[in-house]
Amino acid sequence: MSNPSSGPHAITATGARRDPFTGAQIRIGVMGSAGDMEPAVAEVCRRLGGAIARRGICLLTGACPGAPHAVVLAAKAAGGHVVGISPATSLKEHIEVYRSPYREYDVLLFTGLGLMGRELINIYSSDIVIVVSGRSGTLGEFAIAYEQGKLIGVLAGTGGITTALPALEASFNKRTGSEVLYDADPDVLVDRLLTRFTSPGYACPCYPAAALPKIEVRDPAREL
Repeated sequence: MSNPSSGPHAITATGARRDPFTGAQIRIGVMGSAGDMEPAVAEVCRRLGGAIARRGICLLTGACPGAPHAVVLAAKAAGGHVVGISPATSLKEHIEVYRSPYREYDVLLFTGLGLMGRELINIYSSDIVIVVSGRSGTLGEFAIAYEQGKLIGVLAGTGGITTALPALEASFNKRTGSEVLYDADPDVLVDRLLTRFTSPGYACPCYPAAALPKIEVRDPAREL
């Protein structure tokens, strides 16, 4: 297991990992099934939540039950910062209509956009997206993230759509700037994603031109 207190992923003195370009706390959005899950998947989710929190990263989810909430609980237990993006217009609707948790979030945003509309906010607001298990809704979030050119991690071995994503991704035949990393170990996956996100050669296509890697253009005339 990686040690977040030293090396390239050591947290700052303020306890947060920062985006090299904006200086804001890095946000990882975890997308997954809101339904019941196997005990082994729940354990991996708990490990993922701890890995995110210990590295000083902000966790963002759709404020739903199931796999994402298991990640939330572990992140909070490890002292992490958690943001929930609710499909509801109010706390009343969030609890009574969507039957979703609310106490564990540091920030709970009410979008009023419903489940599918909320997916857009989830992805647009995440620097990195991690997919765990999941069904059709999670597949939609993966597709949005891929289309937006986001850096995506897939927690392999958690079932659901994660079993189909390698073949599905290979069939896209479309370059969006998105990069997809696969790993079955939550700590390793988070570290690989952080290494790529903070590397000098990486910038999400969703960033302004000033953030994009500078490529030196050769001028043959000056070499004569």
